[in-house]
Amino acid sequence: QVELVESGGGLVQAGGSLRLSCTASGNIFSIYSMGWYRQAPGKQRELVATIANGGSVHYADSGKGRFTISRDNAGNTVYLQMNSLNPEDTAVYYCNVHYVLLGDYWGKGTQVTVSS
Repeated sequence: QVELVESGGGLVQAGGSLRLSCTASGNIFSIYSMGWYRQAPGKQRELVATIANGGSVHYADSGKGRFTISRDNAGNTVYLQMNSLNPEDTAVYYCNVHYVLLGDYWGKGTQVTVSS
């Protein structure tokens, strides 16, 4: 059984920062990558950033230069540092864990609201 617990969302003014975190429990030994996706009202869920074993990272263009993804040494917690936030970043942010054999698991989501 895999459980993902997210935290760190909230309300922030434009130009502000937030740090999201997500901790995976249960099966953590075959994680291939961890990441963040987001879904704004009326839009499809989209990639924000991922980080694979070994540290390879990938960012969506929308977050390049503003967002930083990282993982702790144990490998089961992923962070998303978001700076210079703007109202277009308002969305529910979902943690994703991808297993080689088990596939994808998702967190319940955490709301990020950026006011102008």
